[in-house]
Amino acid sequence: MLRRTLLSMVVFALFLTGATHTQTPASLRSSDLTGLRLRGIGPATMSGRFVDMDVVESNPYIMYVASSTGGMYRTMDNGITWAPVFEREGTHSIGDVAIYQPDPNIIWVGTGERANRQSVGWGDGIYKSTDGAKTWTNVGLKTSMHIGRIVTHPSDPAIVYVAAQGSVWGAGGDRGVYRTMDGGKTWQRTLHVDDDTGATDVAMDWSDPKVLYAATYQRRRSAFGFNGGGGGSALWKSTDAGATWTKLIGNGLPEGEYGRIGIAVYRKDPRIVMVSIEQGFRYNASTAYTQRRGGLYRTNDAGKTWRFMSDWNPRPMYASQPTIDPQDDRRIYMMNSYSYSDNGGETFTTPPQTLHGDDRFVWINPRDSRHVIKLDDGGIGISYDRGLKFLYVQNLPVSQYYRVAVDNERPYNIYGGLQDNGCWKGPSAVWTANGILNEHWSRLCGGDGFFSVPDPANSRHVFSASQFLGLGRNDTRTWQSQDIRPGDPQGAIGDRRNWNTWGKNVPQQLLGNEWHYANWDAPVALSPFDPATIYAGGKHLFRSRDRGNSWEDLGDMTTGVNRATLPLMGRLPDEHVLSVDDGVPFYPGMVAIALSPLQKGLLYVGSDDGRLRLSTDDGRTWTDLQDRLPGAPKSSWFGGIEASRHNANTVYVAMDNHRSNDFGNWIYKSSDGGKTFANIAGDMPAGRVVRTIREDVKNPNLLFAATEIGLFFTVNGGTNWIELKNNLPTLPFNDLVIHLRDNDLVLASHGRGIWILDKINALQELTPQVVASPSHLFTIEPAYQIRQTNLKAHTGDMWFRGENPAAGAVIDYWIGVPGPAPTVTVHTATGQLVNTLRGTGNRGVNRITWNLREADLPIRGGGGGDDDDGAPRGAGVPGPLAAPGSYIVRLVAGNQKHEQRIEVREDPRIDISPAERKQWTDAVHQAAALAREFAPVNDRIQTLPGTGADVVDLKRQSRELLTRISGLYGALGRWTGAPTRDQLSRLAYYQQMAKTLSAR
Repeated sequence: MLRRTLLSMVVFALFLTGATHTQTPASLRSSDLTGLRLRGIGPATMSGRFVDMDVVESNPYIMYVASSTGGMYRTMDNGITWAPVFEREGTHSIGDVAIYQPDPNIIWVGTGERANRQSVGWGDGIYKSTDGAKTWTNVGLKTSMHIGRIVTHPSDPAIVYVAAQGSVWGAGGDRGVYRTMDGGKTWQRTLHVDDDTGATDVAMDWSDPKVLYAATYQRRRSAFGFNGGGGGSALWKSTDAGATWTKLIGNGLPEGEYGRIGIAVYRKDPRIVMVSIEQGFRYNASTAYTQRRGGLYRTNDAGKTWRFMSDWNPRPMYASQPTIDPQDDRRIYMMNSYSYSDNGGETFTTPPQTLHGDDRFVWINPRDSRHVIKLDDGGIGISYDRGLKFLYVQNLPVSQYYRVAVDNERPYNIYGGLQDNGCWKGPSAVWTANGILNEHWSRLCGGDGFFSVPDPANSRHVFSASQFLGLGRNDTRTWQSQDIRPGDPQGAIGDRRNWNTWGKNVPQQLLGNEWHYANWDAPVALSPFDPATIYAGGKHLFRSRDRGNSWEDLGDMTTGVNRATLPLMGRLPDEHVLSVDDGVPFYPGMVAIALSPLQKGLLYVGSDDGRLRLSTDDGRTWTDLQDRLPGAPKSSWFGGIEASRHNANTVYVAMDNHRSNDFGNWIYKSSDGGKTFANIAGDMPAGRVVRTIREDVKNPNLLFAATEIGLFFTVNGGTNWIELKNNLPTLPFNDLVIHLRDNDLVLASHGRGIWILDKINALQELTPQVVASPSHLFTIEPAYQIRQTNLKAHTGDMWFRGENPAAGAVIDYWIGVPGPAPTVTVHTATGQLVNTLRGTGNRGVNRITWNLREADLPIRGGGGGDDDDGAPRGAGVPGPLAAPGSYIVRLVAGNQKHEQRIEVREDPRIDISPAERKQWTDAVHQAAALAREFAPVNDRIQTLPGTGADVVDLKRQSRELLTRISGLYGALGRWTGAPTRDQLSRLAYYQQMAKTLSAR
């Protein structure tokens, strides 16, 4: 175990420092792909988990909010608009943010969220900005993994204290209370208990910054459970600026193990301190026990004596933290279940609220106690009545996806499950100019969302699963749902644990669920051969042949290990362990099911206790494969399995072993039906932790890997891996899918929602020969002439818009050596020039878009009035739409010429007769031709000399005629159909007027 821990720290250190590695064949680099911009579509309607914030007290309109896995955002206008300010650094997970208030340009960020849940993200130390979050520098504590708190000195910017928790998955690393006296150049650990114990909180007496309080916390999580207890947890005080510390015991404080502790010092009178102590709190799933002395304690004499106030301390393992109103020490707020006390913590009120119920942080304006901001698993709420009514911030796209799927509608929809925010369905694009809005998303299930996939026979019906295989079937027309979770065939009611080592005074709850044990993220798979057949994995594998109406039990797919025999920190689980197995009520269980799309009955399953199995007869018999992976860690999490769609004997396996404090990249491939496996992690940088592996739908050598830190791909089957950075923030990616029809790559991030790379033809065709060539034009997907319009009126600025795909045809080409932009032209099938496009000459893949129109008209837009072309005022007016059909795109780069065909298709909503289309096409082209012909005439007339009335009148008539021609052209283009009689009359009149004016 010690050897594995040391190896893990080495791997993690390599991740932090960055690993050098060989390049792919022909020197393909990540920078060669910057032309492939991804679009983020959110959603923002349900937001996501925010864990900490700080506000510029001299200007509370400026706030910084830290998300658990989506970086950090800032508002400069009191929450109306937000911008990301921490998204290109080495991690996405944040535990704490602290502003040095005398100079708000100095900001400290501690990375790695401080919660201890099973899906927690991790960080790489402390970051500092001295320019108001424009740039960041990592200033150390790189193996702290999770930061509990940062406290700045009230008047000296060089002095900062950090509570470093250390890895929740293993021992060692930077943990304890640290102090810097030189602004982060060096750090001293001033409080250290042992390698299993870190510091979860530190607080300062603002009237005397030499007085500090700290909380240490001993805890350990694994794939099979959680131990939140141990002698290392304690409350401490220092009166010499952290040089020495005294453990606070007795004098009203409880005996025994403390567990997690939260500290709050009253700002007006720092002798008053509130602490939340977990001691005596037993947590089993969602059931709390009484007869405990955990809860809130208060001192009025700076820690000399303490008084037990109440046992109110919901789920302390997660976010135990009291907050005292800076103006009223009787007003106390508590986390996890939003609540407040007006009698100093003796009793609490949990008010009804319209926000998410799982709270993480409360901020109270020190100058106005009515101004309260609450952070929770569903985003941010802003209150101006002391936390009773809230304004919900719905423009922060920090949604945390676990799984993603797509349907075949047009535009296709995206389905997925999110952390503590259910399952959702939303469009990949909308045919309106406003973009993808919150209103376009619909919720499919509650709880923690995971699997969500439409019925391939009818996407009206969707299968969705919440935590622990809470599987249901949804009707997206009536919005009814039906529970179809596999249950005990006898209807037996079992307990929610799989051991019985409970003491007589702690009753084991029988929760009344007809449930088999299942993992938090239990797998579900739909048969590619029969849309009515579903596979679902708990501890056992189940199969339904009637869309979940009934189930067959195919047997236990785990090793059957009894976790009651598995120690954490040298201790076996029992009723005395604090927060025992919080978040992991079931173990072991399945975490992956992969069905071959080529061979019916061929399936693979993986479990969270290290079992990998293969069946070639639809589950009747099984072969164990886990011992055939060379060098693979034992008892690992087989969460990513991909059965090839190109070769039935090929399978890919990704193992995620970070729950054993192992942050290595474990990716394997078998090409002989599982007989042998080879490690294909290649030169992927260390410490990325692969969650999902996907094989491309067209090119078997193109693989994608979703990791905790970024998205990677390989074009040579895994020898060399490249990070797809481009405009992507630093994010954890849990899942991805390639849309078979549209050829889009859809990414599910666990922190910033869905990202889409439209048309991945370039990646599919990036062979070594292409990379070595001077230039290359990639295949072009068919494009639709979608008529977009603006359906919104006045919206204000507090809204989120997911990005639509570029309107038109996506054209990708390769340039081997940077230089002048190549010539890109579009021609009819007979060679007639249609349009000339503006390209770029950057090294790598370049992307441009043809708007499916002829060349722009030589006139300017009028500004969107009733009679103009709808273009922004002063903008160029696009030419007429090209007729649907086949075209040729030609690329000329140096002395090389390349051509690709493209199919232009009509908006599928347009349904007119050929005769009507001809009338419309003729009228639009006549108006466009008139504009092209008269524009230079108008230019000539406007330069005529003289100031006489006839010259002035001629210039006026010419300008007005060109404006009216532009307006008629725009009006014709806004309606695909036969022109009105008035429009045809106006066109004829304008043609005659143009002839008259041209002759003058």
